[in-house]
Amino acid sequence: MTLSDYQRRAAETDFVDDDERGLLVALLGLAGEVGELVTEQKKRLRDGEAYGAFEGRVAEELGDLLWYVAGVARRHGLDLGEVAAQNLEKNRARWSERRVPPSPLDEGYEEHERLPAVVEAVLEDVETPDGPAMMAHVDGEQMGATLTDNARDDDGYRFHDVFHLANAAVLGWSPCIRAILGRKRKSDTLADEVEDGGRAAAIEEGVVALVWSHARDRNFYEGVESVDDDLLRTVRAMTAHLEVADRTAADWERTILSGFAVWRQVRAAGGGVVTADRRRGTISYSPLPEAELAA
Repeated sequence: MTLSDYQRRAAETDFVDDDERGLLVALLGLAGEVGELVTEQKKRLRDGEAYGAFEGRVAEELGDLLWYVAGVARRHGLDLGEVAAQNLEKNRARWSERRVPPSPLDEGYEEHERLPAVVEAVLEDVETPDGPAMMAHVDGEQMGATLTDNARDDDGYRFHDVFHLANAAVLGWSPCIRAILGRKRKSDTLADEVEDGGRAAAIEEGVVALVWSHARDRNFYEGVESVDDDLLRTVRAMTAHLEVADRTAADWERTILSGFAVWRQVRAAGGGVVTADRRRGTISYSPLPEAELAA
């Protein structure tokens, strides 16, 4: 029996004609049956194996829950089979682990219009009249501007290029890194304007700032193994019209957590070498060479 079949047959035993009242009955029924299921678990904890009716009672309560779920779905005009399929797809996208990095978003373009396979950025703390700042160099050339925290406190936001590098490495997407490294897709007018243009870069900066604010209240994700679903949903909504919409919530989670893992190391050391490897979908940290530290 499929869930869709069950939903149709369950409706034959639902005698509440008024949809509004029926929906309320179903919702209250769900709450009640969850309580019954919890009670059965309590009895099992209390009585152990002596409670021989446990499995049968759990099956009965689960069946009652399913009946009420079917009623809620029907009154909302939803097919329970489709709901179940969508739920499986959502959880696959949220929790599955990629064994290989996702396909490049700029595949098919000339090399000079693609994100580099590997970016090795040297990030260093420098003193300025405005306070601590960060300079980044790639292949001996300065990458972007010299950045301060733009804050009253020294919070390490000046090192936030790490997050753009994480986006480039794990997601294969970063309008900001494209602009800084001169890798915009000028040969494709639409891609240049929509995917690599100012709005896309502003959205990426907005995503970084949003995630930063969330992480700041959570010890910058140290010891954290998963990111809040609501945050991931918001990030994906912000980027839904861009090519990165192809990336899953799990991809974003890996990007965020790996980016912060490297950022925490860079902040603690006051700099370091950040390697963004798009081929492997990884970002990593190593200390500054001794010669640069001495300088």
